[in-house]
Amino acid sequence: MRFLNGLEPTHDLTYSDVFMVPSRSALGSRLSVDLSTDDGSGTTIPIVVANMTAVAGRRMAETIARRGGITVIPQDIPIDVITDVVEWVKKRHLLHDTPITLTPHDTVGDALNLLPKRAHGAVIIVDWDNRPVGVVTEADCHGVDMFTQLSQVMSASLLTLPTGLDPRAAFDSLHEGRHRLAPVVDGDGRLVGILTRTGALRATLYQPAVDAQGRLRIAAAVGVNGDVAAKAKELVEAGIDVLVVDTAHGHQEKMISALKAVRALDPGIPVAAGNVVTASGTRDLIEAGADIVKVGVGPGAMCTTRMMTGVGRPQFSAVLECSTEARRLGRHVWADGGVRHPRDVALALAAGAANVMIGSWFAGTYESPGDAHTDANGRRYKENYGMASARAVRFRTADDSPFERARKALFEEGISTSRMYLDPVRPSVEDQIDAIVAGLRSACTYAGAANLEELHERAIVGVQSSSGYSEGMPLHQSW
Repeated sequence: MRFLNGLEPTHDLTYSDVFMVPSRSALGSRLSVDLSTDDGSGTTIPIVVANMTAVAGRRMAETIARRGGITVIPQDIPIDVITDVVEWVKKRHLLHDTPITLTPHDTVGDALNLLPKRAHGAVIIVDWDNRPVGVVTEADCHGVDMFTQLSQVMSASLLTLPTGLDPRAAFDSLHEGRHRLAPVVDGDGRLVGILTRTGALRATLYQPAVDAQGRLRIAAAVGVNGDVAAKAKELVEAGIDVLVVDTAHGHQEKMISALKAVRALDPGIPVAAGNVVTASGTRDLIEAGADIVKVGVGPGAMCTTRMMTGVGRPQFSAVLECSTEARRLGRHVWADGGVRHPRDVALALAAGAANVMIGSWFAGTYESPGDAHTDANGRRYKENYGMASARAVRFRTADDSPFERARKALFEEGISTSRMYLDPVRPSVEDQIDAIVAGLRSACTYAGAANLEELHERAIVGVQSSSGYSEGMPLHQSW
């Protein structure tokens, strides 16, 4: 990457401060761009879901990995729960989604509680042999008494798809039958999944992130306190594909010691660590054993670190400096935080990041762990919170004495609750991925880059004023 006209900036920059200019390109289609990374994570699109409790759960992990990214399960989740999550994700299908099931004797209230858990928006009604007998959607439940049995509202006109069906053939079957979705069944007619028309299309556009056994990939985080090596060993034995050693201030002795302890295990999987924002921090973590360095202090939507402490750094400059040092040492960085638009993802990768971590942006989706709520205006939202907030600290210190918990709660740095509204047009994380990937592919074609490494090599970046940034925003009504 180089700056426009060779003018190096005299101050640090955020993503909003910069733009890319187009270059001569020989690419005929944005679909020909390869978005896979070479950092060892196995991602086929450069997206990592951040290890935030309100964002990263098993539904998110399954969905993201099916589209080529990877999710980091947070460090404050008990190891037995993480083991169950990893096992569950590893058993998910690469093509069709996991269905929500109820019986004909369950109620409309039961269905309405489960429908927001999945983007496909349907509950498959099954008999006692797990064979589908009907489908219920939110529209079927509208205006119906909550205690009405599902047998009274379900659609019994079913199209089923056999497991192993080619995505194009599945799309054609759904289109010809004028069905939005269909249960997927095995040879005995038992339910094994659900597939939508959009899901079939996506299966032809995305390549899942899979391990050597062809199973979906998943990562998990460990902190720097306690017996780090023991917990890291348990996570590796649970079958994770990337280990993340995580703390807000990554350039500290505890992190160095934790990394050395983890590296001594010879885990056999990539080790990411952070967070830092300088070349020296990047170098120290790599020398201690990190394969990937997480970059970012304070840019996250839930983070109050910069306002509380004055510590941090504008994210674009942090990524640029840290990635330059990591590349010099043959390692990689993940840009963690500060992305709010697809353009920001493209700019982080142009600056040299191998992957981009996203947290709050994905909190307001069907796949995040929280329950969906409805405000007074009928808008749906989910609650999000920072990992240094009082709420997160309370979860992490559940085993401490009441006195110790009370002391630690006095010094939180993060928003304890924030409403993340579900976009009515793009309510699923897959919808958000579509937008990000579309923008990123186009950015690559503008730069004449056939892959992410070429994007970094060819990107020409300029510095703009706030008016320049505003000029690039679309208008949704006339001026």
